[in-house]
Amino acid sequence: MFGSLKEKLGFGKKKGEVLGAPVEGEAVELSKVSDPTFGEEILGKGVAIIPSVGRAVAPVDGTIEMVFDTKHAISMTSDSGIEILIHIGLDTVTLKGEPFTAHVAAGDKVKAGDLLLEFDIEAIKEAGLDTIVPMVICNTSDYSEIQASAGKTVKVLDEVLTVTK
Repeated sequence: MFGSLKEKLGFGKKKGEVLGAPVEGEAVELSKVSDPTFGEEILGKGVAIIPSVGRAVAPVDGTIEMVFDTKHAISMTSDSGIEILIHIGLDTVTLKGEPFTAHVAAGDKVKAGDLLLEFDIEAIKEAGLDTIVPMVICNTSDYSEIQASAGKTVKVLDEVLTVTK
């Protein structure tokens, strides 16, 4: 009943496509990531999450483009063409896949919320590595605005990015 009234009044209208949090934890600005590849937005704009649970899900419906051999990162393209990189931790490539379990492969179609990866947060910390999870829009230049919602605790699929053409 109130849904249609809210729409008529302009509430709840979003410009652009919303991407959900791929992991549960504390959402922070990408600039807080100590690795300059992410923190200086070299790969594109996005958001980062300090994970509290070692599970990463699809932030939106799309297709898996690549699961890195070391299973520390996944790239996917949303159904609308947004190129997304989800990177678990910093320098985690050095762990050679040990604390990671992939649940998808290149070419898989996924829906928002589908499990992509599981990872052992404690094993990453014990290796002396940062567990932060950057999610970057690799084709940032295709969009007029990428708005991050940071500075809050998020559950998976809570809104963290709005991407506007």
